[in-house]
Amino acid sequence: MILKDKVVVITGASSGIGALTAQMLGKRGAIPILVARSTDKLKETAAGIPGVFGMYSCDVRDAAAVKGTFAQILSTYGRIDILLNNAGYGKFAFFTDMEAQEFDDMMDVNYMGIVRCTKAVLPSMLERGSGQIVNVASMAGKIGTAKSVAYTATKHAVLGFTNALRQELRGSGIIISAVNPGPIATDFFKTADPSGKYEKSMARIIMTPEHVSSKIVKLMEKGKEEVDLPGLAGFGIRLYGLFPRLADKLTYKAMNRK
Repeated sequence: MILKDKVVVITGASSGIGALTAQMLGKRGAIPILVARSTDKLKETAAGIPGVFGMYSCDVRDAAAVKGTFAQILSTYGRIDILLNNAGYGKFAFFTDMEAQEFDDMMDVNYMGIVRCTKAVLPSMLERGSGQIVNVASMAGKIGTAKSVAYTATKHAVLGFTNALRQELRGSGIIISAVNPGPIATDFFKTADPSGKYEKSMARIIMTPEHVSSKIVKLMEKGKEEVDLPGLAGFGIRLYGLFPRLADKLTYKAMNRK
């Protein structure tokens, strides 16, 4: 896909890979539409975007706000070529230390936020017979680790949703994609692990947001359905799928550094 003049809506666009992806898309001549809760942060991100772009303050937990925001975008730009469902957060804690409400809250953003945004954009894509929906999941959606029970569950849900919807829409002209990154050096860890211990323990393999954003843009350009990041981890996940119980025993210490 040539991204020039494509209208790309990005949720969670005020920082991290959402913000960087918006800037990279702008440099390719696309029209990034930034969606996030904080207007001030959106303005900061927008300062680094060349060309035409849009900004909308919206909380993906609010069904009415999501519906209204996407209606405004469609009315203004006439179409949405790509939706990047990127909004999400995590918190690393033992299951026994987390309240049930925290599970609800995380699922509401990480999973139901994607459902609401996809619901808002899919009818117009079906009418046109083209489009791409890219869901940012995680390697955590494929393999669980200690102290990430709630977060892992949300990303399992995202991958299940993505894979099933892809099957429903075969032949429709709409591409449903998943991006499954491992640890990324972003502000994600300020909420997920305020102590900073996990980020330091993963220093050798943690990815830069620039690397991940470039892979997301490439996925859009090629119309790919899935990418695991880093690639070596993706290979490891496939081996894990063949020998899950053995892999659990052999990799427990390496995988559980939180």
